[in-house]
This record gives sequence, C-alpha cells and structure tokens, in this order.
Amino acid sequence: MQRRLFFLGTAALAATLTANAQLHVGSAVPDFQLKDLSGNKVSFSALKGDTTVVLFIATKCPISNDYNERMKAIYNDYAGKGVKFVFVNSNATEPAEEVAAHIQSNGFNFAVYKDPGNVVADLFGAQFTPEVYVLDKAGAIRYHGYIDDSRNAANVKSQGLRLAIDAVMAGQPVQNATTKAFGCTIKRAKKTT
Repeated sequence: MQRRLFFLGTAALAATLTANAQLHVGSAVPDFQLKDLSGNKVSFSALKGDTTVVLFIATKCPISNDYNERMKAIYNDYAGKGVKFVFVNSNATEPAEEVAAHIQSNGFNFAVYKDPGNVVADLFGAQFTPEVYVLDKAGAIRYHGYIDDSRNAANVKSQGLRLAIDAVMAGQPVQNATTKAFGCTIKRAKKTT
C-alpha cells in the first residue's frame, strides 16, 4: 500500500511540475498579453521583433533602480538598430500609476507594461528584478539572466545582456547563454484556489 501511495504521489508531483514548466534557453515563447499603463491589453506578438529583449523591472527595488541608467543606455544603443524591448513590471505591489510616475521621474523613453497576476513572470519563470531574456527572430530564448554582473557599475566585468544582443543580432550563438539574475524578488499576486 505504501509503495502504491509513493508512486501515486510521485506521479502527481511530476504532473504538477510539468503543468508549471517554465521557459528556458532554447524554448519558443508563445504569445501572451500584457497591459499598458492605461489598462489596455497589448499582445506580445505586436511588440516583438527580429531580436527582442524582455526585461522584468520594478519601481521600488533598489537593485533594479541601480540599473535604470544602464537600461536607458542599452535601450538607446540598440533600439535604433531594430532591437525591440519589452519592459515588464510584474509586481502586484506596484500599480500602474506608480509605474507611470517611475517612468517620468527616471526619464525613461520606453514603455513599461504591467503583468496582472504575474502571468508573464510565471510563464518565463522570472524571479527577480532586474531579470532579462533575449529572443531571436523565431521567438526562441537565446539568453536568460542578468543585465551585467555587478550592481555597482564600476565593478562590471561581464556585460551579459549586451553580449547576448550582439550575438543574436549577428545570428551567432550566445557564448554564456545563462547567467544568474540577481535583485529583488518579484512580488507575486496571491493565487486564489
């Protein structure tokens, strides 16, 4: 009887893990919905391009905020080269009005989208702000991890995101396709059962 219960429990766990499977390097990203700061639905398919960067960011996270100038610089350096950027705020604790004020106070010249119920963060398996994904023309993830390897810009040794964008734009494999994202955890909405 115990053996049968063990196998039933193992099967249930495997089914749960499969149902909650997250995207990884090499996965094709399905279309999904975000909301602009006015509450309008926006399809990912309308935002993506030949090279697409999905960045999970926050308004209150000091680590994410340490990257504000670097995110602006990366956006300014690559948007003109055809790279599409999708900045996502998945924090349930940061309403659209707060995100809009954060954009204005930091001089962002890019849109930030809300992820109600952190559905998109769950799809990607994103845990931190900031955390980034680079997708190729086919919509497959080619890089996942950090923007760079140090919160302190003076100590950066590896520009993970820039290297990944350059590789994907050139049609080359990303040398270090997975790095360890770090920052504040995404403040997820409480799930109702």
